[in-house]
Amino acid sequence: MSGKRNVIKEKSMSDRIFNAAVLILSIVVFIIIVYPLWFVIIASVSNSNLVNQGKVIFWPKDINFYGFQQILQDTRIWKGYLNTIFYVVVGTALNMAVTMPAAYALSRPDFKGRGKIMFYFVFTMFFSGGLVPLYMTISSLGLISTKTILVVMVLVNTYNLIIARTFIESSIPNDLYEAAVIDGCSHFKYFFSVVLPLSKAVIAVLILYYAVYHWNDFFNALMFNSNNDNDPLQIVLRSILLLNEAFANGTGAGAGGYGQMFAEQVKYAAIIVSTLPILCVYPFIQKYFEKGVMIGAVKG
Repeated sequence: MSGKRNVIKEKSMSDRIFNAAVLILSIVVFIIIVYPLWFVIIASVSNSNLVNQGKVIFWPKDINFYGFQQILQDTRIWKGYLNTIFYVVVGTALNMAVTMPAAYALSRPDFKGRGKIMFYFVFTMFFSGGLVPLYMTISSLGLISTKTILVVMVLVNTYNLIIARTFIESSIPNDLYEAAVIDGCSHFKYFFSVVLPLSKAVIAVLILYYAVYHWNDFFNALMFNSNNDNDPLQIVLRSILLLNEAFANGTGAGAGGYGQMFAEQVKYAAIIVSTLPILCVYPFIQKYFEKGVMIGAVKG
């Protein structure tokens, strides 16, 4: 009996050591991940000179909100927000309207041409025609400097299409389709009545992926849009940062030490303004995001 008790004590002691090590490691990883975010927040309201001198480490110093004032008082920021929200909502809706039906069609084993079609999709992940032919094509379609091009530029992302197809193949048994066919169900009715309700996890993942893409889309707006009324939030923030840099370097009216003192604040404030909405949305779909990614990755 005493030997068994000693073994139990040894196991419990080793379990405690292991749990303590895991806890300490988790805390360290948490700090490594969270501290950069916290630093951006405190730097956005601290004196930039103190930030550059390394005196702002854990708490803000010489608090002021010059950076946020410079950004929020610019009327372009609100138009940029509205444009970006439009691109995110409409663009993501179109992305899902194309991706999910395509994924369902490519997941059907009785679709004979799915292998060749999937090859053409995958081919675009590794090879492209180049920027100049792309610009010429968009120009010939009359889509330069229109909101349409910023919505439909990436109508289907091949990686997201593969995730959705893999999810449907591995998570929705074919027996359901056979039973639905016996009841007189067509492909369209089966897709809307069975596939979509059972694909909530992967739908949440793809919505997040597409929404983040449209929210952060900078390059397409920079290359294919010259109309300031269509500028998304990222382009507006870029313009504000460029003007702020000119002001800080002494090329703007009234520039000098004051501009240099608060130049960094505008940069950190721009980071917060551009990322805060996505950070607020993510917690509500986190469980679907994790589940969908794991299913698409492990079973793919």
